[in-house]
Amino acid sequence: MAPPPRGPNETQDSASPTAPARPLKSSDWVRADLERQLEDGTFAPGAKLPSVDELCRRYGVGRSTVREAMSALKAMGRVSIRQGGGTYALASEAPRHPAAREPDAWHNRAATLRRILEVRRVLETGCAALAASNRTASDVAALESLLADMERGLDDDGALGEQADVRFHLGIAEATHNPMLVDMMRSITERLHDSMKDTRALWLYAEKTSAERLAREHRSIFEAVKSGDAAEALRRMEAHLAKVEQVLNEPT
Repeated sequence: MAPPPRGPNETQDSASPTAPARPLKSSDWVRADLERQLEDGTFAPGAKLPSVDELCRRYGVGRSTVREAMSALKAMGRVSIRQGGGTYALASEAPRHPAAREPDAWHNRAATLRRILEVRRVLETGCAALAASNRTASDVAALESLLADMERGLDDDGALGEQADVRFHLGIAEATHNPMLVDMMRSITERLHDSMKDTRALWLYAEKTSAERLAREHRSIFEAVKSGDAAEALRRMEAHLAKVEQVLNEPT
């Protein structure tokens, strides 16, 4: 019988030669070890992976850690999560750059997305800072509700998450209580909807991670706005958008 996998607090000396190196964040360690088993055929394409409870026992971690690892593997195209039906291995596929979708049209899509991001970086960083100064209790509650919608959409095909993403950024503008900024943000909302699939795909490709972590990044922006820290809200929004722009400017 093969030895059980190491828990996140065990030292690397007890690991097999192919086990992921430590130290890693627990969810990253679990993801890396499962990815190794997907690569070496332990879980062949179509095979059902152990349940969340079983993986928690094997790795000595909590359900949220396993869920995050599985969400990352799903974003990478390595597993399929069926509602109430378990998790199944898929054939190997690295996180996809959105250029892989309709590559012939990517040049024009990228040019449009680049222009939208330039506007967003100018507009939304200022909105985040002003929202931190002007937000009310009702604004905070509305943004919290939008984040909950985004988190509920983690396990769907992406459409709900994309819609909640757009609404969240519009909600930041509304929390400024500056009608001109709100009008400016609404004027690009249709373009935001059209570009959000590519924007989110670029973020996930840049981070090699999951939609769950993307939702947490939105929550970190919200927390800065909620706390009234204008400088930190601006910094977090800037960093959020900069990741997408960085990958967009890399050769494909």
